Amino acid sequence: MLRAGRLGGACALRLLLAAHTVAAFEPISVGIAIGAASALTGYLSYTDLYCRFAECCREEQPLNASALKQELEEKLFGQHLATEVILKALTGFKNNKNPKKPLTLSLHGWAGTGKNFVSQIVAENLHRKGLKSNFVHLFVSTLHFPHEQQIKLYQDQLQSWIRGNVSACASSLFIFDEMDKLHPGVIDAIKPFLDYYEQIDGVSYRKAIFIFLSNAGGDLITKTALDFWRAGRKREDIQLKDLEPVLSVGVFNNKHSGLWHSGLIDRNLIDYFIPFLPLEYRHVKMCVRAEMKARGSAVDEDIVTSVADEMTFFPKDEKIYSDKGCKTVQSRLDFH
Repeated sequence: MLRAGRLGGACALRLLLAAHTVAAFEPISVGIAIGAASALTGYLSYTDLYCRFAECCREEQPLNASALKQELEEKLFGQHLATEVILKALTGFKNNKNPKKPLTLSLHGWAGTGKNFVSQIVAENLHRKGLKSNFVHLFVSTLHFPHEQQIKLYQDQLQSWIRGNVSACASSLFIFDEMDKLHPGVIDAIKPFLDYYEQIDGVSYRKAIFIFLSNAGGDLITKTALDFWRAGRKREDIQLKDLEPVLSVGVFNNKHSGLWHSGLIDRNLIDYFIPFLPLEYRHVKMCVRAEMKARGSAVDEDIVTSVADEMTFFPKDEKIYSDKGCKTVQSRLDFH
């Protein structure tokens, strides 16, 4: 029986490899080959077998909350609020079999505080290929929407793009970077997709996730963090309620924000405004250590201190927070 099983498995493997080779030429032949392999093995469905070679949209795949929690806690430094809110928001949303609207998160803070890094972690925990997934879509304002005179065109393209991709995969993830550089009005084109509609033209958007990344509001976040520090309170004592209300109002009234006077805020369609706090000297050192480990190097504390000391800090008198967060750690480490 063992020998027969091995022969059957080998035969199935040859068929699968053959199917993979001709995938770009004959889809029908691929289906036949996969079907034959499935019949031979007797325990793999057509879909399961196909998804071993091509990325599939797993709409009902549960979120591994423990893995996400561990990754955020181990890799994201100095951001207790972001870690807590993102974990709870994603876990609650993915566990809800019938959400009433898409999950919409707006991440705010100075450059280098971890916003892009978090979006990458989220993408990897939702879809196997992360940012390279066919179901994860990244928009960069200065690249995809550069011209102010073409706002109407961008709005039409954006609606068409989102409609098409959600039709293909209901659990698609959309990330909008540099929201502070987006021309006001562009993002309002997606307002219908974020609202409490069961369907729009036969398509449901309720299982999609939208994430906005913005430097806007960084000054408000820093002011709150400084107030806590000057009062002798720990940064870990800062709660979401201390920042979210002032952040949403500040971004709404910021003329240099893509969310300026946006219907997304006015209609309360953004579920969470998540602040990323400015990073302190100790957090920069954590980033240096993490980068050294990622390169396969032994952690040298002298180099860690040297790189951290090369960074500049503000305010001018106290010099508490890194003005670039951890953004230049990689390039600076190259010189050591």
